[in-house]
Amino acid sequence: MLKVGFIGLGNVGAKLASSLLRNGVDLIVRDLHRNIAQPFLDGGAEWADSPREMAEEVDVLITCLPSPATSAAVMEAENGVLAGLGDGKVWAEMSTTDRDEVLRLGEMVKAVGAEPVDCPVSGGCHRAATGNIAIFAGCERSTFETILPLLKIMGRRILHTGSLGSASVLKVVTNYLATANLLSLCEALVTAKVAGMDLNTTYEAIRISSGNSFVHETETQVILNGSRDISFTMDLVCKDIGLFNQVAERGNLKLELAPIMEQIFRDGRERYGSRELSPNIIKRLEQATGIEILAPGFPPEMLDDEPEAPGYEVQVKSL
Repeated sequence: MLKVGFIGLGNVGAKLASSLLRNGVDLIVRDLHRNIAQPFLDGGAEWADSPREMAEEVDVLITCLPSPATSAAVMEAENGVLAGLGDGKVWAEMSTTDRDEVLRLGEMVKAVGAEPVDCPVSGGCHRAATGNIAIFAGCERSTFETILPLLKIMGRRILHTGSLGSASVLKVVTNYLATANLLSLCEALVTAKVAGMDLNTTYEAIRISSGNSFVHETETQVILNGSRDISFTMDLVCKDIGLFNQVAERGNLKLELAPIMEQIFRDGRERYGSRELSPNIIKRLEQATGIEILAPGFPPEMLDDEPEAPGYEVQVKSL
């Protein structure tokens, strides 16, 4: 089994790293705050005093960090990842990041003899916790085959998207669509309430109709039960929409909907704070109408009626 290093134990990273540790992977961890890593150390993982030290000791080094700038700092610092990578090693970028940035860092990784892959995840923290998340992987076929056993531990639906950088583009595309769905659901719920509809019934009507979606079955639930918690915050939404807009701008594409979405979430971030939970973007409409969007007696837990599959769905795109 490959020895793995994992840098970034945030909302998603901690769950992915937990899957590795739970399944017996020889794991070294690191985070900006060592206390965050303590549960992993208690569970048998090792600690790395620097990204360089980690890179020197592992076969595969995974980064799962909040922004492209943070990834660059971790990679390029004097004691960073690049200083410790070498022949035969793999750097796996699981952050949601910018394609051009992952390509830039990827060239530096190749220059020291290692192989890069961008492999962001999609499906929400609750699926990351159960190893039931989707993973995109952009890399050479041989690199994909090397890390596939690890990807199958962390996720279930695994798609080889093509060359390095392709996974990062597709990740921001899917995040953009999820955000568009969240905003439209907020308007739909408030409109239904204004029209006198019962929100429990409204939820079920959407769920069994053409209006249903993954976002409805997760984020509408946490809106109606009052928790509003999907472990994703407004600053991250703003980052992801910004990355999506950059992709369009590089293609000289003038979008209409995306800039409005970015404006709405920037307003939400200014009103409620950068670390406010993203489903609370509905507060803008609640405050405008004086109506609270809650459903008494709504199930308090996030449901996922899709059963665990006995195997894995792996799709490989020919290069």
